[in-house]
Amino acid sequence: MGAWDNKETAENKSQYVREGKPSYLDERRFTQVGRSVPRVDGPAKAKGEAIYTADMVLPNMLYGKIKRCTEYAHANIKKIDCSKALALPGVLAVLTGDEAPNKWGIVPQSANETALAVGKVRFYGEGVAAVAAIDEETAEAACDLIEVEYEPLPALTDPFESMARAGEVTIHEDKPDNILHKGEQIYGDVDKAFEKCEYILEREFKTGRPQHGYIEPQSALASYDTQNGLLHLWASSQVPHYLHRQMSIVLEMPMSKIRVTLPAVGGGFGGKGEAASSEFVACLLSRKTGRPVKVTYERADVFYTSKGRHPCHMKWKIGVDKDGYIQAVDFDNTLDKGAYAGWGVVVMFYTASMVHLPYKVPNVRSHVRSVFTNLPSTGAMRGLGGVQPRFAMDTLLDELADMVGISGLEIRLRNAVESGYTAINNLFVPHSEFKKCMQTAVDKSGYLEKHGKLPFGKGIGMSGGFYISGTAYTLYQAYKPHTSLTLRVDTEGGVTVLCAAAEIGQGSTTVMAQMAAEALGVHYEDVHVQTGDTEVGSFDLGSFASRLTYASGYAIREAAKEINGKLKTVAGALLGCRADQLIIKDRKIYSKFEPKYKIDWAEAVQKYVNSEGALISIGHFSPPRRKGIDLITGNRVQGANIGHSPTFGFSCQVHEVEVDVETGRVYVKKVTEAGDCGTAVNPMSVDGQVEGSILFNMGGALYEDMKFDENGRHLNPNFHDYKCPTFMEMPDMDTNIVESYDPSAPFGVKETGEGAVQPTFPAIANAIYDAIGVRFYQVPITPEMILKALKEKKEKEAGCSCTA
Repeated sequence: MGAWDNKETAENKSQYVREGKPSYLDERRFTQVGRSVPRVDGPAKAKGEAIYTADMVLPNMLYGKIKRCTEYAHANIKKIDCSKALALPGVLAVLTGDEAPNKWGIVPQSANETALAVGKVRFYGEGVAAVAAIDEETAEAACDLIEVEYEPLPALTDPFESMARAGEVTIHEDKPDNILHKGEQIYGDVDKAFEKCEYILEREFKTGRPQHGYIEPQSALASYDTQNGLLHLWASSQVPHYLHRQMSIVLEMPMSKIRVTLPAVGGGFGGKGEAASSEFVACLLSRKTGRPVKVTYERADVFYTSKGRHPCHMKWKIGVDKDGYIQAVDFDNTLDKGAYAGWGVVVMFYTASMVHLPYKVPNVRSHVRSVFTNLPSTGAMRGLGGVQPRFAMDTLLDELADMVGISGLEIRLRNAVESGYTAINNLFVPHSEFKKCMQTAVDKSGYLEKHGKLPFGKGIGMSGGFYISGTAYTLYQAYKPHTSLTLRVDTEGGVTVLCAAAEIGQGSTTVMAQMAAEALGVHYEDVHVQTGDTEVGSFDLGSFASRLTYASGYAIREAAKEINGKLKTVAGALLGCRADQLIIKDRKIYSKFEPKYKIDWAEAVQKYVNSEGALISIGHFSPPRRKGIDLITGNRVQGANIGHSPTFGFSCQVHEVEVDVETGRVYVKKVTEAGDCGTAVNPMSVDGQVEGSILFNMGGALYEDMKFDENGRHLNPNFHDYKCPTFMEMPDMDTNIVESYDPSAPFGVKETGEGAVQPTFPAIANAIYDAIGVRFYQVPITPEMILKALKEKKEKEAGCSCTA
């Protein structure tokens, strides 16, 4: 007789269904995934017990400081005299760029940066030398004693000027046109499609140069073992593998001799997605002195070295038919790369690929170029490659909706992607609740009732957004797998997850614990997670591009299958059941047909460990490969397997603003957001991520922009002069997780950390237009811009009245 063939168990089943509890027959109903739980690293941080790199002290430790060029943004280095610094008591070593000339870079194909400047400086604040001393004061004094003779060169601070003067001024000798890279992507017949459009808009957009604003500056502590030739680096990084790899290149040491460990990391948002000069300098000085060396940045150092968001100058042409369906987009983008390559190639092509979603665009032509300037390098920043084109496209959609005579919601619903959609550039969307996101945000905010009806100075605007999840760029196809993860189960440590992934405050460690608990049938509290150590944890590419939840979830699920199989074999023998008829859940192993036959999970583990030893299994993840179009270069590749994002998260935001017409200041009063993040592994953490994303990009929309004079000198390299939102600017937020489950994804997960940054720029810009009737095509939208626009509007209206 089957388990549900008797009246008692049938009633039990009905009760489980009524109460929403997991039934014995339903292994896919989650108990640990989907719980709002406190983050495992939360208590230590809240109590001030978390240890960051800057907190660490080793015996005989020295302090390192970097001598920066604060005279010029572009100059040849004629001579460096370190004699006075070396003569200062307490100084043990001085380092110059010539001692570490090997070039490094996060993108192997465009590596062009050195630990310290070699031959010339290319931006204001670039490091030219470094000192190791017994204390910070001595190290700083020694830096002041280093004498550098420069030959000034013209500083190019604008990408168009940089291209125009390429024959006269060269920033990198191997790039005489001052262009890092450029590309073209053409899908469909764009010109023919425009001929059939009822409405066409052409606009130019500009975005600023915001900084990440993480609280913890970069810090590195290196200890070189002269006896065994081993190097241990503790660093504030979000890519321990790439840091590990770059150290090997610059120091000319095998990776097996280098260990990278991440203590607590005080935020990254992409800004710690590359190696930093501090890390190279600490390692080089430690090897040179034979003693541990710590280098911690001041806030100005963070601004000087930046790696913030790429400023973009975008020319857009978009056409729709009479009903508002998008027919074609012509996209031209010039990115300010700054002094060095960094993430430049990836971000450049991602701005082009982001045009294809979250709306259906049947014909697209993109021309993109990343241009060197004598400003700090730009790099990865939350939502890399997606924020700038989303600002433009969703602003244009609002304009087009007015032209067609439909609402901003309706034009987006008509063009929104759905599950199973394949874009013309071969992006495949396995699952989407984007339409549900938009409808939810609009309904809860009252957008349709308020839009165009609020008093002058008050407005409401909406926008959509999306982001990749679980992917890795085609530049890194050589990495197989992209994530490896070890699960260990024994009677002493319980369940331990070992992975070199980086916990940078996004809550990945907690999410990994929840997924491991779900996969193994135990509780979240039973799992220990060890991350951020290249010697202890299995390989992982790093925390960027919203990849970690998907990638680690896949690897966890794979590793758990092997362990569960062994435990079921043991339990089956004890229960007299076939192993394939057993379910592991809630710390129990039981028959799905006869639930009364069960044993404790811990008992099965004990039996196995006593007989065979610890249960250890490794799971792997590599993103899928799709044949057809290379998403980075845009080229059609016959028979080639191309890197692809396995799924996508979606978001919609509605912002309500008030514009002070006397001061020009914009106040964001309320934000309503609805997001499709797949299964919310930790709903409480999702809410925090979304709220952080919105406030993060509010800064870039209204306040944040690094400023430089005509010679490339940094004008606001501190939090006093560089304005970013605080809790005083925090609007009322209503964040909503729409019901979603991606059956193609591990545990049904997607992303939530970066998709929610995309809608903020255009939603605020659209709300400002609704408030004062002026459109802005540049961010940040400053009070000066608002006042100037209001004045021009008033003069124009007065002129029209006089003419009439």
